[in-house]
Amino acid sequence: MTSEGVSAVGASANSAEQPYPVRSVAVKVAQWIERLGSIWVEGQLTQINARPGTRTAFLVLRDTSADMSLSLTCDPELLRRQPVPLTEGSRVVVYGKLQFFTGRGTISLRVTEIRAVGIGELLARIERLKALLGAEGLFDERRKRPLPFLPGTVGLVTGRASAAERDVLSVAQKRWPAVRFVIRNTAVQGPTAVPQMLAALAELDADPEVEVIVLARGGGSTEDLLPFSDEALCRAVAAARTPIVSAIGHEPDNPLLDLVADLRAATPTDAAKRIVPDAAAELAGVREMRERAAAALRGWVRREEHTLAQLRSRPVLADPLRELGHRHDELERWRTAAQRSIDHLLRAEATTTLHLREKLTAVGPAATLARGYAVVQRVAGPERHVVRSIEDAPAGSQLRIRVADGAVSAAALGTQRLTPKTTDEKRT
Repeated sequence: MTSEGVSAVGASANSAEQPYPVRSVAVKVAQWIERLGSIWVEGQLTQINARPGTRTAFLVLRDTSADMSLSLTCDPELLRRQPVPLTEGSRVVVYGKLQFFTGRGTISLRVTEIRAVGIGELLARIERLKALLGAEGLFDERRKRPLPFLPGTVGLVTGRASAAERDVLSVAQKRWPAVRFVIRNTAVQGPTAVPQMLAALAELDADPEVEVIVLARGGGSTEDLLPFSDEALCRAVAAARTPIVSAIGHEPDNPLLDLVADLRAATPTDAAKRIVPDAAAELAGVREMRERAAAALRGWVRREEHTLAQLRSRPVLADPLRELGHRHDELERWRTAAQRSIDHLLRAEATTTLHLREKLTAVGPAATLARGYAVVQRVAGPERHVVRSIEDAPAGSQLRIRVADGAVSAAALGTQRLTPKTTDEKRT
């Protein structure tokens, strides 16, 4: 509905008390559609009904990327004049004018011109789409995700009872019998292929158990493989969270899906070989690695045994106590030498001590007293003072005279100072 049509409806008084009759609504809708004029529309024919003797042919034009269709009507002569007969699945561009049938409340496009889209035009469109997707980075290798080494569950989108399905299942289960598949059978060519594959892809991508998804189909003509170059499908594959493997056609076929997918397999059989490992090859690899590990371990043990034999053959390990014996003898020599040095030092020190004792004895007070000397002390109460001068012992002083074998008590009768001459005479 155009903005003019909305304004026209709003301009009229309309309410629950003043509703429009059906005929008024039908007429207004017919008027709005009439204003659209003639248009060009592209799609894929999914139904052609042109009975002999009738004046009108009925067709259904379907969108190649969405589950939408449009009814067409045309003169049967228009179909017969086509240079290439139109069949269901043909891509066409039609020119016509929309008509609204007020009696039935339906819309159809009255077609006055039909142009079949040739293979050259289709390939040119694919090339333009390829350049667009490439510029957006959908073909960049950095965004491609690696496949899991051993997926527990594999999603498979392919045709029902197709050779591609049989190849993938048989080869994958032969290589790894424990692998589990979640299969979604869809159309792989024709106008319904893209919508069905989009729905299957979304369902498998949302399943948390599915670890990798395979889109598989056998070979075919360029027209048959057109759904796998559809923009909507390519963008859905690029946006998927699960790694996707493209296994479309044979090696010469190269739809855009191959460039967007995380991994391109040449054939469905090749895809089965890529998604699961070969159990027999893995077991053989394990056996080989075990043999190599055992051989490496045996070699290491032999090298260590040789090293131990060399170490044991050395004299220090052949007779470990011999070095201890040598060290014992050396210690005994050092101990004897040390003992001799200590004894000599003790004897020398004893002799020195004896000499010093004799010197101390000779100059000590006892020896002096033994030679006739005496120590005179003045007794003054409890204290005793050594008399060194006549002033220290005035007459009448109590004296204590110590000699070699005892002490004598005496009193000073008087004092007499010695003159130097007397001293000299006394010395003489």
